[in-house]
Amino acid sequence: MKMTMTQKILAAHAGVDSVRAGEIVLVDVDMVLGNDITSPVAINEFSKFGRAGVFDNSKVALVMDHFAPNKDIKAAEQCKLCREFAAEKRIKNFFDGGEMGVEHALLPERGLVTAGDVVIGADSHTCTYGALGAFSTGIGSTDMAFGMATGKAWFKVPPAIKFYLTGKPGRWVTGKDVILHIIGKIGVDGALYRSMEYRGPGVAELSVSDRLCMANMAIEAGAKNGIFPVDEKTLEFLKKAGAKPPVIYEADEDAEYEQVIEIDMSNIEPTVAFPHLPGNTKTFDEFGEIKIDQVVIGSCTNGRLEDLIQAAEVLKGRKVARGVRTIVIPATPKIYLEALEMGLLRIFLEAGAVVSPPTCGPCLGGHMGILAKGERAVATTNRNFVGRMGHPESEVYLASPYVAAASAVTGKISHPKEVIS
Repeated sequence: MKMTMTQKILAAHAGVDSVRAGEIVLVDVDMVLGNDITSPVAINEFSKFGRAGVFDNSKVALVMDHFAPNKDIKAAEQCKLCREFAAEKRIKNFFDGGEMGVEHALLPERGLVTAGDVVIGADSHTCTYGALGAFSTGIGSTDMAFGMATGKAWFKVPPAIKFYLTGKPGRWVTGKDVILHIIGKIGVDGALYRSMEYRGPGVAELSVSDRLCMANMAIEAGAKNGIFPVDEKTLEFLKKAGAKPPVIYEADEDAEYEQVIEIDMSNIEPTVAFPHLPGNTKTFDEFGEIKIDQVVIGSCTNGRLEDLIQAAEVLKGRKVARGVRTIVIPATPKIYLEALEMGLLRIFLEAGAVVSPPTCGPCLGGHMGILAKGERAVATTNRNFVGRMGHPESEVYLASPYVAAASAVTGKISHPKEVIS
C-alpha cells in the first residue's frame, strides 16, 4: 500500500507493514512532553496507574516554561509538583530555572527529537517537530499520563493534504508569512485532523527555523500534524544538536492525498493575521494605519536566533516609538547567550526594548506583557483569539519578526520597507 510520510512513521511505530487513513493504531512513542500547566494534571492521573516509575526516564520531558519564572503562588505550586515528580521518577529531561527554555525551541536544540520519531506532548504546538521529519502532535494531559506509564499512544491515522511549495520567498518574507498565507487561504479548519505534508522544490528555500515556525502553526489550520521531508539542512541541524541517528521516511510518489495545494512562495508578501483568528490574514495593500501599544518578539513560533537577527536588522540604530512597549523574548538560554555574544541584546536595549528571560509569558496571557482593555499588540506568536494576551477587549495581530520590529519603530503596523529602504 502506498503511504504518506506520516503514515509510514505511524506504521513503523505500530509494528505493522502499512496503515490507511481512518485506521486506529496503538503506537510506541519516542518522547512524551509536558509543561508546567499541563503536567500537573497528567501527574495526578499517572498516580492512579500505581506504577513505580515512568516507562523510560529518558523519554519523558517536563519543561517549566509557561508561567515561569513563577508569576504567582499558583504557578509556583504547579512547578513544585512537577519538580518533585521529576525527582521521584528520576526523569532526566526536566528543565527549570536557568536550563528552562520555551519547550518547542528547547527540545530540538537539545537533540531530544529527531527524524522518524513519534512525539506526543500535552501542548497543542507539539506539532513543531514535524519540521525535522518526525510525527509530532499535541495530546491531552490524560493521554500524557498514559504515555508516561506505557510508552504508547492511540491514534486515528490522519488523511493528508500535500502542500507543494515552489519559488523562493522574497525580501522580508519568512516562514511565518508563508504559514499565515496558507492558513488565510484554507482557513482555521481547512486541514481539520489532516496531516499537512510539505513537498516540492520550494522546501529547499526554507531554513530549518522557517520550517519549525510553519510546522508549529499546523494546529492553527486544525491539522493533526505538519511534516517536512528530511534534507541536508535537516541532517545538519540534527547533527549539530547531537540528536540520535535519524530514521528517514519518504512519502511514496503515488501516496494518496485528499488535496494537493500549490504554493508559489515568490508571490507571497509580508502577511498579518488580524483579530481574532490566525486565518484572518491581510497584506499591506489591504489595510490602512493601525496604531499599536505593544510588540512581542519571541515564542515557540519565532523566538529562535534567526528571528532575533531579523528583528535586530530592523531595530539597529533606531528607537521604538514612544508609547510602544517592546518585549523581546529569546526562546532558550542558549539563544539568549548567542544573542548576547552577537550584540543583539545591546541593539534591543538601546532601541528601548525590554529583554525577557525565556518564557511563553505573554503569548498565552500569562505574564511579561499582558494587554489592558482596548490595547493592541503586534506579536510573533501563533494565536490571536479573544483575550489571548490579556483583556477580552484587547487585540493581537500576528506577524513576522521583521514586521513586528518595524511596527515597534513606527508605532503602527508597518511593512519593514517603511523603516529600511
